[in-house]
Amino acid sequence: MVFAWLIAAVTVAAEARRPNVLLIVSDDQGYADAGFQGSKEIPTPQLDRLAKSGVRFTSGYVTHPFCSPTRAGLMTGRYQQRFGHERNPFYDPSDHTEGLPLAETLLPAHLVRAGYTTGWIGKWHLGAAPEFAPGKRGFQETFGFIGGGHKFRDWKTNAAVEYTVPVERNGVAVEPPEHLTTALGQEAAAFVRRHTGEPWFLYLAFNAPHSPNEPTPERLARFAAIADPKRRAYAAQMSLMDDAIGDALGALRESGQAERTLVFFFSDNGGPLGPNGSVNTPLRAAKGTVYEGGVRVPFLISWPGRIAAGGTDDRPVSSVDVFATALAAAGAPMPTDKSYDSVNLLPYLTGEKAGAPHERLFWRSGQLRAVREGRWKLVHLPKQAPELYDLSADLAETTDLAAKHPADAARLGAALEAWDRELIEPVFAGLGAERPGQPNRKTKKPKQ
Repeated sequence: MVFAWLIAAVTVAAEARRPNVLLIVSDDQGYADAGFQGSKEIPTPQLDRLAKSGVRFTSGYVTHPFCSPTRAGLMTGRYQQRFGHERNPFYDPSDHTEGLPLAETLLPAHLVRAGYTTGWIGKWHLGAAPEFAPGKRGFQETFGFIGGGHKFRDWKTNAAVEYTVPVERNGVAVEPPEHLTTALGQEAAAFVRRHTGEPWFLYLAFNAPHSPNEPTPERLARFAAIADPKRRAYAAQMSLMDDAIGDALGALRESGQAERTLVFFFSDNGGPLGPNGSVNTPLRAAKGTVYEGGVRVPFLISWPGRIAAGGTDDRPVSSVDVFATALAAAGAPMPTDKSYDSVNLLPYLTGEKAGAPHERLFWRSGQLRAVREGRWKLVHLPKQAPELYDLSADLAETTDLAAKHPADAARLGAALEAWDRELIEPVFAGLGAERPGQPNRKTKKPKQ
């Protein structure tokens, strides 16, 4: 009897040592639009507190310049073009091709095998058919919407229209909340408080500040000094999201879990600028491009007691690294069945490893391609000569140095071509494509 009790006690102690993993992703957030990124216009005290508790990566990237492909990459630990997820899926629950291919095993499924409780809250955008749903891909507890975007308040539920689909808890529709962003924060806090006795993984995926930004009137009034109405609504929506993040982080502190929780925060791509009022200063261009404004994002990692607080790190890292880092923290093995691109960042953050986690980072979106190696970035656009930028001196990518440094341009061009040969073509048509026999689906400009 005593022996059994001792085994149980050791098991509980081992569980306590394994950290929780909280992955927070914003949607279409501008690079400059947070206090920890230097914004004086949009206060984000909760995110600023998170930044002070960990590391701010000034060269933090995502794997794609728009929504769904980035999410596919971070959930699989692989460049999403390796398995053909290069487009935003069309919202259609009856379409069994438009979604993250079922041959891919997602991060939560690996963590369930390691004894973790897994939860998803917020935006999905990885396929609308039932087999693509988060509950079928490794998430045990779910709350959110399946499509690529959603209204924030005062909507009438219509399952046929992507931005008004039901918000569901564990697959069952709930009443529309008063404000979606606030509800996501409350749900995250409740998840944290429910699971104090076992390690957990929570993917908190906001649709803020993606359009349509619909803040509460009270929050909008706080930003009356911003003249541009679109920018004003964006700032108010960012502020509501910051509060919601604060709800989740506050629950960690109040339940005594802060020091055993590894937290990631980043945006799914750069700000689209005009469409939602975001700002990417000092970066060039916006969402949808492979310039820095499309793929470099605000990026934080925190783990109190394990990662030094208040630091900045300029080494290039990627959203794809969540996969290997989370598995390593959980003591779970990295899969070896396929080619993985994710790197465990923990040894680099604790000083066990020096140098850069990645030799190179790559991007491809249709015919837009880019590669970064150290200070150099090569951008190759269709029907144009490759452009070479020195990001250490020219973060805004204003001066093309390809002619002055032809050897560097050629080396990076060859690396980009070699990487491209490892990839496959998109496996689904995606939003905006013609679909024969379905007249209600006219070709339209993609909402990304």
